[in-house]
Amino acid sequence: MAPYHIRQYQERDHKQVLDLFSRGMEEHIPASFYHALTLPRTFLLLLGIPIALVLVSGSWLLGIMCAFFLLLLLWLLAGQPLKKFVATCLHTDLGDITKSYLSELGSCFLVAETEGQVVGMAAALPVKDPSLKRKQLLLFHLSVSSQHRGRGIAKALIRAVLQFARTQGYSDVVLRTSVLMRDAVALYEGMGFQKTGESFFNTIAKIMTVPSIHFRYPLPTAQEREL
Repeated sequence: MAPYHIRQYQERDHKQVLDLFSRGMEEHIPASFYHALTLPRTFLLLLGIPIALVLVSGSWLLGIMCAFFLLLLLWLLAGQPLKKFVATCLHTDLGDITKSYLSELGSCFLVAETEGQVVGMAAALPVKDPSLKRKQLLLFHLSVSSQHRGRGIAKALIRAVLQFARTQGYSDVVLRTSVLMRDAVALYEGMGFQKTGESFFNTIAKIMTVPSIHFRYPLPTAQEREL
């Protein structure tokens, strides 16, 4: 395949970036659905409600139809948090990437390009928390096109963000990702990110028992690098 290179986002990339982000997030819907199927309470509902309907109505057809519609409802519910997150991002930070990420120092938006096509992206913003004693950079929106995975593009984007953080004097790069995004979790762990905790992104994630894992990559200070 053609070589790729990492560069700063440009306005002409906007449509490709939005398409890449939306497709990447939609790929996680099946994993959310299958996870929901493994929950005991889901199993009881999928089994109990159709059986109860059969016992009351005496119709197996109604029971089968009920099970089908319950599965369809579960699919819609599993994808709702991801679709809501995508819609929110498209109308906030990703609606105007230049304004959100490139209008001031300390933030960045990088893309991986090959043959004029954007095949990867990563964004980073400073963590605005006065209580923190460390200067932290938040990494998010990391995504690589499914057709171009396995080429080290995600690692290259992360390394570029880490290098940006070093030059900007940050002490940590932090992020959080869903426990269901196993490839992403393995990638961060393999690159030296440290788990610092877990939380739930929203109420639906809590109901479905899908926590987000928090990661931190500590960066050496200028004095430590000189030693």
